[in-house]
Amino acid sequence: MIGYLWKNICTADYIQDGSLKSYKNKYKMVIFLVNLDDPVIKGYLINLVGEEGFKVVANMPEGEVTDEKIAQATGVLLNIVRRTLFILYENRLAIYRRERDTDSGWLTYLWQLDLSNLNNQLELESKKLLKNLKTKLEFENDKIFYVCEKQDGRFLFETAAELEFKCPICGGELKYQENEPVIKALKQRINQLEETISSASV
Repeated sequence: MIGYLWKNICTADYIQDGSLKSYKNKYKMVIFLVNLDDPVIKGYLINLVGEEGFKVVANMPEGEVTDEKIAQATGVLLNIVRRTLFILYENRLAIYRRERDTDSGWLTYLWQLDLSNLNNQLELESKKLLKNLKTKLEFENDKIFYVCEKQDGRFLFETAAELEFKCPICGGELKYQENEPVIKALKQRINQLEETISSASV
């Protein structure tokens, strides 16, 4: 594991509504090893919670901790920590347990990462991306494009004709673009995603 940032992720087997129920009586730990240096995993998490949010995930203390302690341990602002935890919870990548102080009555929220659902989330994101790529491919197949000679814009034929094939930004000439390389790249990416999704489902 040298050279990689690995995270031990503990999760409970008894979860309801995001919080741990009957915590003391029904509790079983399962350890997950997640390589946060994996470009796919890291890219997904950064896209989900941002660079500062990724710092929270990568440096979050083990076990159950309050958001204040997470902020202290990671050096990330408390409001960003809370936002990150909420997003992770919404995507089923974090859980919490509420603890009430018997004297003051205040509720304390104890947070814990649970990345056991990460593969499912990655598969969902891949399917969304695949759908978008297929839509873009259909669009590219059916259209004719013109581009500014100075690369200031790309226009559909109908728009280019209305502009008299002059770029509205720089006044340069709009030239026909052969979009076969774009179509080829889209098809290649679609095939790669389909293979990845297919292998993940096996």
